[in-house]
Amino acid sequence: MSGRIIIARHGNTFAADEAPRRIGARTDLPLVASGRAQAIALGAHFRTRGLDFAHCLTSPLRRTRETAALVLDGAPCPIEAADWLVEIDHGPDEGRTEDEVRARIGSDALAAWERDATPPIDWTVNAEARRAAWALCFGEAAALGGTMLVVTSNGAARFAAPGAGRLRTGAYGEVVISANAPPQVVAWDVRP
Repeated sequence: MSGRIIIARHGNTFAADEAPRRIGARTDLPLVASGRAQAIALGAHFRTRGLDFAHCLTSPLRRTRETAALVLDGAPCPIEAADWLVEIDHGPDEGRTEDEVRARIGSDALAAWERDATPPIDWTVNAEARRAAWALCFGEAAALGGTMLVVTSNGAARFAAPGAGRLRTGAYGEVVISANAPPQVVAWDVRP
């Protein structure tokens, strides 16, 4: 069989007048108004494309569950929280601004994280387990067929499509899954 997975990043958790901070697994923020608008825009975009989701996985974090509920807008699609989709743990950088993080670990360490998911010292990522979980998810999606929605964070999403780059808040990627071929990323960081 074959199928597709839409991997969406949760909507904004900071208002326009707030300085964004590194927020990971230990901080469970709700969506702000602009984040709710992003999720609603994703849902409208998917409906325009005629996507009918058979299943939805989210991380256990509130921001991903809220995003999924707004995207699905009451559609009869089961939503399941999956622990493996939780955001990474930014260690001592949790809650710090990007400038503060850069001052602590350096620009090269941040560039390595963005480029190839090499985590800075003191961050808990467990890349191998994340890659294995995505591979299992892709296999299950191929067996089930149809379209699956996965709502998570950038830290978790990057392991679904190595080298694809960052997923901005309110953006998505699309991966086509087939039992006879490796997963194929057909879109990434699309923001309606």
